[in-house]
Amino acid sequence: MDPADLDLDCDRIGICGACLSLVPTPGDAQRMTPILWDEGLREPALAAVRRLGDEAALADLEANGGRSKTARAIVVHLARQQEERARRWWQAMQN
Repeated sequence: MDPADLDLDCDRIGICGACLSLVPTPGDAQRMTPILWDEGLREPALAAVRRLGDEAALADLEANGGRSKTARAIVVHLARQQEERARRWWQAMQN
């Protein structure tokens, strides 16, 4: 599963942006994902994976929740998405 296919938006799902900024590496995602999962990622992630129809990813999320590989991949994707938006914003401010 490619998390980009889930159509999750870091600004719309209501998880802590400051927490996402603490995820510069996959190792940091392992620590932060369970927190983000409990603080609002659970429902949007499960719904997105159900829409995508990826049964393996859904089984991983349902069995392991915020400690799953799928959830970590989603958090890394969202953190990169947020970082890219911040970079574009900063560049626009410089112009």
